[in-house]
Amino acid sequence: MKKVLALILAMLMLCSCALAEGVMTHEEYVAAELETEVTVETYVQAKQSWWDNKGTIYTQAEDGAYFLYNMPMTQEEYDKLVPGTKIRVTGYKAEWSGEVEITDATFDILDADPFIPEALDVTALLGTDELIAHQNELVAFKGCTVAASKDANGNDVAFLYNWDGSGAAGNNNDLYFNVTVGENTYTFTVESYLCGEDTEVYQAVTKLNIGDVVDLEGFLYWYNGANPHIISVKPAA
Repeated sequence: MKKVLALILAMLMLCSCALAEGVMTHEEYVAAELETEVTVETYVQAKQSWWDNKGTIYTQAEDGAYFLYNMPMTQEEYDKLVPGTKIRVTGYKAEWSGEVEITDATFDILDADPFIPEALDVTALLGTDELIAHQNELVAFKGCTVAASKDANGNDVAFLYNWDGSGAAGNNNDLYFNVTVGENTYTFTVESYLCGEDTEVYQAVTKLNIGDVVDLEGFLYWYNGANPHIISVKPAA
């Protein structure tokens, strides 16, 4: 009994230390006011870009995800942030067109086992208010049917270079494509800074045909509504 009580006491002390450091749970982060300082511990999942000594990173912990926008870092520091790396981040909670993110942040790399989550199937949540609870998480959409988009000339196509079809092959433009799930149509994006023309997913989207049925994975980015940044496109299982 004494050993059990000692173990419980030790666990409580560890929890107190974690709280004393000011590290938030994801629930506490969600509840925090915009423009307030936040501190979270999370794991790198993908890197969108680095320039002008700032990096933009997709991250996720066991209890939720965080988008780190333009976090100051050197190229050397950016290179160290491989998928699965645990970091402690302190910055300010911000929002842009519905996307909640952490800005003006600093970070420390922590010594921990890597964490890479499995994509959460949120197909049934498309078009519901519950979907936003998974913002920035790695998610999956199953059994999606590629729907027509209109190009700059009004033709039906399976995808667009840029949202309005103004781009072209060879320019590393973002790709936009529509899919139907049930009776509703949704627009997904291959963000070219994250997955450029030389990536498997970019090439897969350029080979889509209207009517193809596919399974998708990506990060649940938000831009005036759900705007998933897709990182995998495969024929439906």
